This record gives sequence, C-alpha cells and structure tokens, in this order.
Amino acid sequence: MTPDVRAAEAPQTVRRPGRWLALAVLALAVLLVAVDATVLGLATPYLSEDLRPSGTQLLWIGDVYSFVIAGLLVSMGSLGDRIGRKKLLLTGATAFGAVSVLNAYATTPEMMIAARALLGVAGATLMPSTLALIRNLFHDPRERSLAIGVWGAMASAGAAVGPVVGGLLLEHFWWGSVFLINLPVMAVLVVVGVRFIPESKNPAPGPWDLPSVVLSLVGMIGVVYAIKEAAAHGARPDVFAAAAVGAGALFGFVRRQLTLPAPLLDMRLFRHRGFSGAVLADLLTILGLAGLIFFLSQFLQLVQGRSPLQAGLAELPAALGAVGAGLVAGTAARRFSVRSVVSCGLAAVGLALAALTVLGKDTGYPVLGASLLAVGVGAGLSFTVTADVILSSVPKEQAGAASAVSETAYELGAALGIAVLGSIVTGVYRDFAAPAGVPADAVAAARESLGGAVEAASALPERSAEALVTAAQYAFVDGLRGAAAVGAAVLLVTAAAAWRLLRGQKLEDGAAGHP
Repeated sequence: MTPDVRAAEAPQTVRRPGRWLALAVLALAVLLVAVDATVLGLATPYLSEDLRPSGTQLLWIGDVYSFVIAGLLVSMGSLGDRIGRKKLLLTGATAFGAVSVLNAYATTPEMMIAARALLGVAGATLMPSTLALIRNLFHDPRERSLAIGVWGAMASAGAAVGPVVGGLLLEHFWWGSVFLINLPVMAVLVVVGVRFIPESKNPAPGPWDLPSVVLSLVGMIGVVYAIKEAAAHGARPDVFAAAAVGAGALFGFVRRQLTLPAPLLDMRLFRHRGFSGAVLADLLTILGLAGLIFFLSQFLQLVQGRSPLQAGLAELPAALGAVGAGLVAGTAARRFSVRSVVSCGLAAVGLALAALTVLGKDTGYPVLGASLLAVGVGAGLSFTVTADVILSSVPKEQAGAASAVSETAYELGAALGIAVLGSIVTGVYRDFAAPAGVPADAVAAARESLGGAVEAASALPERSAEALVTAAQYAFVDGLRGAAAVGAAVLLVTAAAAWRLLRGQKLEDGAAGHP
C-alpha cells in the first residue's frame, strides 16, 4: 500500500489513545444514572420515617426524577450537539454530584422533591451525551459496536444493580448514603473526561429554540404523569387534563420542528425505516419489561420473604446476561443480520416472560433465575444493536439528538409499562376475596397494595393476619401472571415487527485491519 493511500485512510482508522478508559468512565456514569432511578425505592421507608412526607409528596419524591429526565432528554441532546457534548457532560456530572449532596441531606419533603427534580435535570445531560460521545471516540465501526455494547450493558444492568447497592448501603448507613455514592463516580468522570474525552458538536447547529424546549418538557411530563397517575389511581379529571395538555404540547412540538430551519429534533430522522424500527423496538421492549420487573421485586420480597439485598442479588442474572450479550451483539449482528439478532433477542425476552405465567408463591429460584438470565441476554442483544442502528442511521453531527430520542423511548416505555402492566396487577389484586373475620378497615388497607396488606396484618390476631397476607399474596401472584402474559405478547409482537422493519438494515463494517 502506498503512503498516499495510507494517509487517505488515516482519518477512518485513527484510534484515540485512552478511548477505552474514557468509555469505562462513561459507562460508569450511565450505570449510576440507571441505579439512581431504582435505588430510592429501597430507601423510601427510611426516608419516610425521617421526613414524614404526605402520600402525595411521597409519590412526587419517587416520580419527579423520571418526569424531568423524560421531559428534558431531547432538549439536552440537542443542546449538546450545539454547545459541545463534552462540555455538557462535564457540566452535568458536576451538577449531578452537587445535587446528590442536596438529596442526601434534605430536611423537608419539599426540599427533597426539589432536589430530585434538579437531579433529573443533571441526569438528562448525561445519558444522551455519553452515547453521542461514543460515536466520536470510536471511529472503527466494530470497536464502536463493542463500545455501545458496554454502554448498553451498563444501562440495562443499572436497574438490577440498584437494589443490591441500595440493600448493602441501607444495612450499614442512613438513607442519604444512596445518593452520596454518586460523588466519587462523578469526580472520576470529570477528572478523566477532561483529559481523555474529545469535544464534539454540530459545526452548524443553528439556535437552540426555547419554545421547542418548553413544548417538549410540558408534553413529555404531561403524558408520563397521566400514564402513571391513571395506573395508580384510575381515570380522574386531572389525569385527562394532563394527558390533553401533554398530547397538545407534543403535537405543537412536532409541528414546530417541521417548520424550523434548524429544529431541536429533525423529524426527518423518522423517515429512515431502520431508525424508526429501532426506536419502536426499544419503546415496546421496555414497555413489556419495566412493569413486570417492577412487580417482580415486590414478589421476591413480599411473597417469597427475601430481604432487599437478597432480592437484589436474585435479580442479578438479568444484569449478567445483559452484560455478556451486549459485548457480543455487534459481532452477532454482522455475522447473521441486524433483524435476526434484534428479533431473536426480543423473542427470548418474550418467551422468558411467558415462562413466568406459571409463577407460583413457592416457585423455586432455578425457574426465576433462568427466566431472568434469558431476559437479560435478550435485552442485551436487542438494546445494543438498536442503539448501534440509531447512531449509524444519522449524521454524526446529530448524534446527541438521535441518542436522546432513544433514551426518551426508554423513559416513555418504562412509564407505559408500569401503567399498563401495573393496572393488570392491581386490577386483579384489588378484587381478592377477604378471609372471614377480618375487619373491613384492614381489608380496605390490604387491597391498596401488598405492602399495605402486610402492614394491616401486623395489627391483627395471628390466625387472621396469616389468612389476610396469604390471600393477598395469592392475588398478587395471579396479577403478576396476567401481566407476564401481556408482557410476553407485547415482546413477541415486537419481535415480529422488528423482523419486518429492520429488513435489509446493516451495521457499518469494520475499517482496515479488521477481517
């Protein structure tokens, strides 16, 4: 090969020194953001004892983080494309660490709600920035697929790791410790990021349109709020109002993007069948998974009697499967095809959920562990390849906005999953037959939730308490089986849709030096 040819190829084959160290730090940041979304659940009883929030305040403490992240992802992804993804990431990481301290030392429910909202703002800067930066750190497509696999594995593993980390911390420290673990990770991210992460942005981005930001924020928060409230409390006037405002704002957002010369989100991206198919697969996969995993944690603790730490460890096969599958997903997609890997991954998750339709109160761990491992492997394959498709479907200047669309699909899918599958679980659960001799007020409290049943039983005579808890547990398991059946159907239909939508889609091939 002549020197001129080698020189011409150099930009395509350059390998940045320190790129894998930079990836490790980016992946750790993603893991931490994902953990933060789940770890609070374990700390809630302790937090409630200290801060004494009302029921409504407790719901906002739990939900406002995901509301704000969902509402700001697209805006922050677009902002990173404009001002620089490295700059946004490091600023967001610094803010995430600082606001984590505010969360840990909150002294009132109002302060805690505000701190969680600010943490959501900072979290929204991290997720799309990390994935977009991978596009610019790794020029070789095969290396980039592996890097996206690591990123996807950490994002998938976060939900499973959260209960383990939270359980360990809460056994030895006070509830604020679940937030203080963010500080050393974010400090490392800033120190390493300054040195090893290259800056990247859209060279001709146009202005950041503030009305679009407001419409996106109002639209996503309105829709997600309506979905969650409808699942928790049924159809109410405020739910319909929030849904109408959210849908109207999102319609306005789309209309505005189609008229702006430099839109916050280029809606033409959705004309690409591979991009749209990957986003839809992500949304429906999370929809099928999120609600079930949420209720499976309660099953492990309140039905099978595991401690928070034991429940977290029981869910680890999902994380291990996601990590392993994510690392080989790119290679598998090149050897076979994108649609076969994504469809097979989704089908594996669907079949694993189908296996949980035979779940019982005394089901042994091998069945649960094997199902969770299959869920992790399938999700790792699917999410990794769809993230690669989304990034490779758009010009690298729009990587932040495209990454944000992918993350928004995750958030919306999670809200829909908990709402749709949650309504199935709670609908079946609330109709359980009360044992004879149990007071009406105890039955009413028990029908609110399985945790409420356990608490109500603590004030009853032993025989009545045991009968009430047993009836509630069986009803909860019945609801969980129904949700598993619906989740399995959603995943299997999504697998078939992905087979069609991703037809002919390929990942970029490796640069020189790869087979």
